[in-house]
Amino acid sequence: MGVSISFISATTEELDRAEQDPSWADEYVYELYDSDDFPMPDRPHGGPDKAWAGLQFLIDETDVGLEFLMDGLPILEDGTLFVWSAEQIESVARQLRATPWEQLAAHYDPERMTKADVYPNTWRFDPEADLYWLERAYEELVAFFTEAAERGHGAFMNFSF
Repeated sequence: MGVSISFISATTEELDRAEQDPSWADEYVYELYDSDDFPMPDRPHGGPDKAWAGLQFLIDETDVGLEFLMDGLPILEDGTLFVWSAEQIESVARQLRATPWEQLAAHYDPERMTKADVYPNTWRFDPEADLYWLERAYEELVAFFTEAAERGHGAFMNFSF
């Protein structure tokens, strides 16, 4: 299965309720993903999936203020569900839109990433394919943050391991 991160947009009311009732949030987010209507056109979703650590490695070399595992407010004690405010989503969206993929790709270093044990640590096997994989994940991340920000949404972030 692996370690992955995903986002699904949320209204301010949903985020407020999640902070007050974490067990509701856990069930609600599960139902959103498990719904027959998923994906819902009015609820942006996406994320870096298993590419999150590789993207974090590249993002850390830029001015983008995004730390997947430090940003957002943890809702569940086990660290698997976070809420991101609409303001956070807007700020990250603005930064991501201003950061072209080529700026991140310039820091791609399979050897350094392997030595640093950057998850999923497959960088040395097919570096070109992994760079392409990271690019697709980045594009999806930018699209999610942009769409959620345009709707004035915050987000739930799932961290599964």
